[in-house]
Amino acid sequence: MLANFTVGMGAQATTNEAVAYTVTTSIIGGSLIVFILLILKNVAYGLGSDLEKGIIQTYFSYPLKRWRILTAKLISALGVSLLLFLGIQISALYILAPDIVLPQFGTVILTYAANLSYPLLIAAIMLLMTLILRRGGIGLVVGIVLYFAMSIISGIAFIVSFATESPLALQIISVISPSMALQQHYGGMPDILGSVWSPTLSEVLVYIGVSYVIVASLFVLGYVYFSRRLNL
Repeated sequence: MLANFTVGMGAQATTNEAVAYTVTTSIIGGSLIVFILLILKNVAYGLGSDLEKGIIQTYFSYPLKRWRILTAKLISALGVSLLLFLGIQISALYILAPDIVLPQFGTVILTYAANLSYPLLIAAIMLLMTLILRRGGIGLVVGIVLYFAMSIISGIAFIVSFATESPLALQIISVISPSMALQQHYGGMPDILGSVWSPTLSEVLVYIGVSYVIVASLFVLGYVYFSRRLNL
């Protein structure tokens, strides 16, 4: 059955790593959008609602450090959802293909890291917008637009790279969405872009690292604003 996952991936798909990558991405598929919608709701609408109703202001009246309040909110809004998502996903992978997943567990984790980077970036942007605007509705809309816009932007990047025979457009996208680089590493479109860009694993790791530095920086900005600039 696993042979079906390797159809159309070219010569690189014959490796165990490529098979593990393909199986993992097939499981992530539709579940990722559910996870994204959940964190959009929790971060933007949940926190925004607390700001509008004065719940956060009530917390500020207690002898609590502001960063602890925000951490508690993010754990309930983002951390729990992330742990549930990963737990269910990895359990499903183990049931589906233990002989592939266990020996290539590093590839599985790398695939999740690459695919979750952009959703976490959206969450960080929504957090900042919600704190600055003190309401979650606009942040929620922006988050949804950003998520679906990436599909369009990625398609344009593929066309530009193919037309110009330059990987620059794909490399720029990979800075904020490293799943693009990982896809090309495992021969995502070998017949079209294989000769244009086939990043090494080291390059993929750099893109993933840079993307999470950006995500972490935005969350730090959110903490700074919440702790020092947010006045209710």
